[in-house]
Amino acid sequence: MNTETFIKNWIAASNAFDIEKYLNFYQCEAVLDDPSVGRKFKGHKGIRQYFDSYFIGYNTHTEQVMLKIIDEANAYLEVQFTGDFPEGKIGGTFDFKFKEGKIAFVRADLIH
Repeated sequence: MNTETFIKNWIAASNAFDIEKYLNFYQCEAVLDDPSVGRKFKGHKGIRQYFDSYFIGYNTHTEQVMLKIIDEANAYLEVQFTGDFPEGKIGGTFDFKFKEGKIAFVRADLIH
């Protein structure tokens, strides 16, 4: 798996609001932990809810700021979010754990 290409395509699916393509980047049992909203979203059903609420619901677009590939199974991504939320623009981070070419776990957070 080419992590840089994977992340680029994951962001593109997110920015296109293509929920099916977006979910395909995650393992079926993946967990998305977002302390900034105080919840863990489990499996495709939970991640779909997260994406629908916080990305589609707020017209959120993501721009990559910095990607640090730690090893084959881990990466850290810093992004800039813009959208229809009170701040209009805010930084964020994602800590990824990959398994079998998909996201197994990701911790998403906002930079305050």
